[in-house]
Amino acid sequence: MTAELVRGQNHPLSQARLEIRIAAGTPVVAGATLGDEHGTVHGVEWVVHPGAPTLPGLEVSRQAAADHRLAVDLGAVPEAVHRVHVLLALPSAGGPMRFGAVAAPFVAVTGLDGTELAGYTITGLDAESAVVALELYRRQGAWKVRAVGQGYAGGLTELLTDQGLPQAHQLANTIHEAVAQGLARAVTPPARTADGDRARQTATPAPAPEQGASATQGASGAVPPQPLSPYGTQPPGTPPQPTTPNGSSASGASQPASPYGAQGAPATGGTQPGATHVPADGSVAQPPAPTVGGPIDYSHPRRQNAAPPPPPPVAPPVQPGQPARPVAGDATGWSMDERLYNQVWGMFEDLARSTAAYRSAVDFADSRMEKELDAALADPRNRIGGQGDAAREAARAKHAQLVEQARAAYDRDLGQLTAESEVVEPALPLAYARWDNPVWHGYRVPFEAPMAVRLGDLHLPECPELRIPMLIRLPLERGLWIDSGAAGSLDGSFLDSHELHRLAMDTAVALAARLLAVHPAGDYTLHFIDPAGSGAQALAPLVWTGVLAAPPAVGAAGVADVLARLTERVDLVQMAVRGGAADSLPPGLDTSEQLLIVNDFPHGFDDRAVTQLRYLADEGPSVGVHLMMVADREEASAYGPLLDPLWRSLMRLTPVPDDHLADPWVGHAWTYEPALVPPGSQVVQQVLHRVAEARTKYT
Repeated sequence: MTAELVRGQNHPLSQARLEIRIAAGTPVVAGATLGDEHGTVHGVEWVVHPGAPTLPGLEVSRQAAADHRLAVDLGAVPEAVHRVHVLLALPSAGGPMRFGAVAAPFVAVTGLDGTELAGYTITGLDAESAVVALELYRRQGAWKVRAVGQGYAGGLTELLTDQGLPQAHQLANTIHEAVAQGLARAVTPPARTADGDRARQTATPAPAPEQGASATQGASGAVPPQPLSPYGTQPPGTPPQPTTPNGSSASGASQPASPYGAQGAPATGGTQPGATHVPADGSVAQPPAPTVGGPIDYSHPRRQNAAPPPPPPVAPPVQPGQPARPVAGDATGWSMDERLYNQVWGMFEDLARSTAAYRSAVDFADSRMEKELDAALADPRNRIGGQGDAAREAARAKHAQLVEQARAAYDRDLGQLTAESEVVEPALPLAYARWDNPVWHGYRVPFEAPMAVRLGDLHLPECPELRIPMLIRLPLERGLWIDSGAAGSLDGSFLDSHELHRLAMDTAVALAARLLAVHPAGDYTLHFIDPAGSGAQALAPLVWTGVLAAPPAVGAAGVADVLARLTERVDLVQMAVRGGAADSLPPGLDTSEQLLIVNDFPHGFDDRAVTQLRYLADEGPSVGVHLMMVADREEASAYGPLLDPLWRSLMRLTPVPDDHLADPWVGHAWTYEPALVPPGSQVVQQVLHRVAEARTKYT
């Protein structure tokens, strides 16, 4: 199953020999850097690029192209290398100069058989001309891939300098010179579809050398046979084939076109393998002849592509001059769930940008008024009398006008986003919907896991009424920590420790019930550690419906038993995956996703239990064991700094609204509100009863 990554997300790699496939809307330069455990590149010999396309375990294309295939053999990478960064850059001569002017590049990690392991669409780029797309890194002897998407407006020079390369400027010039020599062989791909979405096709393995053209005929005659590059590009040293406007070669021989610019023609008296495929039954499949002057069909005549995604919903017609009405699911995606997921995070980005622009405009107005007041008061003659008062009034009036204009533009954006939210929120599926959404009243246990789940809502102080769903991709890459030690809420009210702990437990139970409900029967297992039994009241819906794997573990003995079983499961699955023997697990092992909820940490935990908990937080997510903690960090301070890595590895959530979620993209502090069940609602109990019934039938 392909993992669709978002920025910062990682995914384990079960294979050492891989391909990294790149699809962009314009010719780009592809390369990679090798780094030590800190990511530092120690010299130009640690960089693979079009001018030096091979290093141990790596091979890249020799020219700029809209599609690339990078060959990777992690087993052949030197032991000193701990990180491999995949780079993309725009050529310095010709074409667009920034990624914001082209379609978002897509990068996929595939096996040699073409199976896509992880994909990442690099969004959010603007003025950047170079970007670190992916990072392959070692972790405890195994390799993982992380979606990075870090762009650099200063191009390759700034990117290489950031990775510690002292000769960054010289190497960047070398790369661009090598690209300029082969840029003529890069061909722009066919046009995008009408909705701008990239056609996602089933990946196919690279052609073998014997599948290429047997000879290439140029202006000076026949050229000795050249091996076909696994990236689909023309081999170095092969002269480009001149063509006439209708696509035929200048010498009169018909030439099949290639999207990668490789031109091939049969030699005299020979045949061209791959030009015509003869199946076992003797029938011959001929490629369709291109229409004169029309677009060229690059598809293989016998290769069937995956069915295209259904078209997005169409907005209803509006009066001329009126803005288009929002439609739920009008983003790109291969399913309605994916469309809605992309649309929600598009709303998040739009709100972030609009708020940043409004705040910037207000800051500009403030600074301008201060400068005008300082200038007016700098002249002693203006400090008293009507002239000084007039200057001050003019500065304040200009400030008010600028702020009013900024607020009007901001309110216009908020109105559009609010209208979109009113359409999107009722259309959300179970995993994305609030608990008061009517979709829960028709709940049925799903047959497949969703791509994401809702953890709560996000909003900003300028527009608290506009709530954006906080959607997190599944499976969880980080554990969750529900902080029961907050001192107060944003509205100024203070809650005692008992009330905060109750709200934290309600939040944990609501999240656990949601995770159970959105997974197929038997695919998600809950464990609960409650050493002192203080969470019994909040746990009642989970206990009474029987959806827990076992009664809540109490006391030090219960803590040790649960942690030992889950730690053993992580060890067994890790060894099976690394050894390529996933089908050799013990027959009684529960292979479903596991969620461990820990209450009142560190009560009931000794040093061994703390070490096991840290191990589960670090290694569990990669093999399907996830952690949710309900704890006050201050109460755990007695353990000293040993637990700091544990807290930092978890995503902190609060049981009351709190502006603790920082947005490094534009610098906002987003207010998080948990997804709690409305008071008096029985929806969680009804959903959990159906989950329990489905589990009974499943087992």
